[in-house]
This record gives sequence, structure tokens and C-alpha cells, in this order.
Amino acid sequence: MSYQCPLCHLPLTMDANSTSYRCSNNHQFDQAKEGYVNLMPAHHKSSKNPGDNKEMMQARRLFLNTEHYQPLRDAVMAQLRQHLPQDATQLLDIGCGEGYYTSEFVQLRQQFPEITVHGLDISKIAVKYAAKRYHDCDFCVASSHRLPFADHFFDGVVRIYAPCKGEELYRAIKSDGILVAVTPAPRHLYQLKELIYDGVNLHDVPVENIDGFELVTNEQLHYDMTLSGEEATALMQMTPFAWKTSDQVWQQLAQTQNFDCEADFAIRVYRRQ
Repeated sequence: MSYQCPLCHLPLTMDANSTSYRCSNNHQFDQAKEGYVNLMPAHHKSSKNPGDNKEMMQARRLFLNTEHYQPLRDAVMAQLRQHLPQDATQLLDIGCGEGYYTSEFVQLRQQFPEITVHGLDISKIAVKYAAKRYHDCDFCVASSHRLPFADHFFDGVVRIYAPCKGEELYRAIKSDGILVAVTPAPRHLYQLKELIYDGVNLHDVPVENIDGFELVTNEQLHYDMTLSGEEATALMQMTPFAWKTSDQVWQQLAQTQNFDCEADFAIRVYRRQ
């Protein structure tokens, strides 16, 4: 394991007679019984429990278990199979949540037998669930802006909606390694937005320029979904505009039998120079 200390950035090693990670400065981080390690020091947190709370995680789990986002998962897998270096051994899912995408990446071992899949999220609740359910991945609680891994460690990084500083990606990804970045495209969840806003403005998603990386693929994935009222409610709870949703809209969604909604994603692959 190539975790590094979030306090002093020295390598962490597992104590021989315990389940704790320790650096040479004697900073210690215990592995939880579920198997994950919390590398989020208290002074790095912006709140007591950053990231998704239990209700948000449960809503996301309900929705993702319906497989409405399976096309996105398949599309990301296809990009990884095509663009990962042939000798890839390390892959990171930034903002992994409860592990819906992370767990699928384990299937890459059919093509890359030595690959280890890592999941990182700021939400302890989500990582705890992921580690308890998916034993073939390594999970940690940490900030995406301070990746607790050694320099030039990853052959590939997946970033689905999650923020991460470009300089951190450049530091952590090997030369010729890749970044797969997914962002919402203009018509993503258009019909949900119509319930909240008086007129929805469509905005292009500009291609992000990341110093030290070359854009190699820029694709868009668009498809229609038909959701039950429960699924539509869970999807709304997953979104940033849930906070703006009125009680009337929540009730409307819950009583809907079939809610037609668009999914629209921009999927971009960058290669580190």
C-alpha cells in the first residue's frame, strides 16, 4: 500500500502487530473494522461530517441500484479498457461514494490482471458502506484536494463529478497515465430542473484545460430514462438543487407513476504528459 501521511506526506506503513498505519513521524491512522482507513485530519474538514450524509447516501444507493446509470458505468469502463496503459496496476476513483462505479472497475482485472482499485471520498458514511460491501477494492476517507498517495502512483484516475486540483492529479498520476473525467452535459436532468426553475438555460460544458495533460477523447452520452416516483425522488435528492426543491415538487414527484427525464454526460479522457 502506498498511502502517504496527510499531515507530513511521508509514507505510511501498516504496523506488523496491529491494523494501524504509521509514518516515521509517528502519525497513526487506524483501519476500521470494515477495512477502510480514515486519512482526513480534523483540521482539514470544513464541517464535522463533510460530504454526503446518511439520507443522501441512501437516496443515491436506491437510485443507482435501479441501473438507470448503467450506460454511464459501461461508457467509463470502455474508456478505461481502451486508454489505460497495458501494464496498469493502480486505479483511483475520486469521489467514490458508496462504490457503485468503483466496484465495477474490478472487472478490469480480466484485461489488467495486476490492477488494484482504490476508492476515495470525503464522506465517512459513504466509504464505510462501500468498504463493508465491496471487499475487492481499497477505500479511504480523504480530501480529493490532498490525495494521500505517493507521487506518480496511479496509472488511471476516474473523476465523476468530483473536484480535484490539477496539480494534485499531475503529481499522483504516472507519465502516460490517464484521467477519465465525467461532468453533466447541457441537457442532464433537464426535466427535474424544469420543476424548480422558471426557464432552464442550457449552458455548454467547456473542455477543462489541465496543465500537463493532453485531451485524447471528448464524447457525449445522452439517453432517456423513465423513472418511478420513488426513483425520481431519490434522483432529486442526489442533486445539488435538492435544497431548492419545494414541498409541492417533492409531493408531485412522489405521486408520479412515470417520470421521463434525460441523462446527458460529457466523458473526457486526458493523458498525462
